[in-house]
Amino acid sequence: MPHPQKLSGMESPAIKIQLQNQSQNKTIPPAQTLGFGNYFSDHWFSSHFSEAQGWTQAKVEPYQNFSLDPAAAVFHYGQALFEGMKAFRRADGSIWLFRPEFNSQRFNDGAERLCLHQVPKELFLKAIKALVEADSRWVPTEPGCALYIRPTLIGTEAFLGVRPSHEQIFFVILSPVGSYYSEGAAPVKIWVEHNALRAAAGGLGAVKAGANYAASLQAALQAKKQGYAQVLWLNADHQGIEEVGTMNVFFVFNNEIITPALNGSILPGGVRDSVLKLLRHWNKPVVERRITIQEVHERFNKGELVEAFGTGTAATISRIGELQWQDKRMTLSGQHQLSQEILTTLTGIQMGTLPDQFGWMRSLQSL
Repeated sequence: MPHPQKLSGMESPAIKIQLQNQSQNKTIPPAQTLGFGNYFSDHWFSSHFSEAQGWTQAKVEPYQNFSLDPAAAVFHYGQALFEGMKAFRRADGSIWLFRPEFNSQRFNDGAERLCLHQVPKELFLKAIKALVEADSRWVPTEPGCALYIRPTLIGTEAFLGVRPSHEQIFFVILSPVGSYYSEGAAPVKIWVEHNALRAAAGGLGAVKAGANYAASLQAALQAKKQGYAQVLWLNADHQGIEEVGTMNVFFVFNNEIITPALNGSILPGGVRDSVLKLLRHWNKPVVERRITIQEVHERFNKGELVEAFGTGTAATISRIGELQWQDKRMTLSGQHQLSQEILTTLTGIQMGTLPDQFGWMRSLQSL
C-alpha cells in the first residue's frame, strides 16, 4: 500500500465549498481587550478525507463543537498539525493575507512527516477565502490587530494500533487578535532552558505538530512562574540555540546578525524567512549557522551583543530585553533599532503603506 502522503487527494476534482446556516450572533470584543486567541468568529470551515472518496463535505457553517469517536487516531497517536496565519484590513477596507502559499506548503510538508494526507493547495486557499469572507466583520481595523487564521489537520479514524489514520478532518477557525505577549510592544524576558528538551534532529521540531508544543508546556509553565514570557530552547547537547517556543530567534552583534540554521529540529518560520530576505536586501551581514548559548554569553560579556529579537506569525517581531541562562542574566538595554526597523517595514508591507517588493501579500479576492 502506498505511503499516505502519496494518496494526498491532490488529483481530486475541484471541491465546491458550501455555506451553511450563516449567522452573525456573536459580539465582537473591543480591540484593547483582544489579547491573543481568546475569542473566535461566527463560523468555521471543515472538510473530511477518506481514502475511498478523497476530500468531501467542504463547508462553512456556524462555529460549534464537533463529535469524534473516542478511538480517533488524534487522541491516541497524536496525528495533528496546524498553521498560523493572519489577515489584515487596510485603510481602504480591503483584506490581505501574508504569504498564504508559504503556509500551504509548510502545512503539507508537515502532513507528509505525520503521515497525513496532504490538503490540495486550491482547497487550502479556497477554504481560507470562504471563511474569512463569511466572517469579514471580524477583521480588526485597529493598528497592531489582525485576524488570526488557524488551519488544522487531524487523523480521525477510530482504531487502536499504531499506524496512520485513513480518515482525516481539515478545519479552519478564526480569532481576532492583538498583541501576543502581555508586555505588548515592550521587550520580553526569555528563560533559556538547560534541562528539558523540546526536539532533536530527525524528530518533529521542524513541524507545527501538536506534539511539538506539548513537549514545551512544562518548561514554559515553570518559566512563567519565574516571570519569563517564553522559553529559549537548546538542542540535544544543551548547547546549540534552537528557537523560542513561539518564534525563531535572531542575535544582532556589532559585526554580524546570526540566526540558528535550519537543522531538522527548528521550525522554518515564514516571518523568519521574510526577515532573512529583508536583511539580505538591505545588505546586512546576516548568517544562518549554529550558535551556542556559551557564545552568546561570551559575546554579551564583551559588549558585542547589541540586540536580540524573535520572529513569528503571532508576535511578528518581538524584542528580547533579557535572557536568563542558569545563573547568568543577560540584560539588553539597547534601543533595538534593527528589530524596530524590521517591524516597521513588515507592518508597512502588510498594511499596504510600503511597497511589497517581494510579492508577499495576497488580497483575499485573489485567492
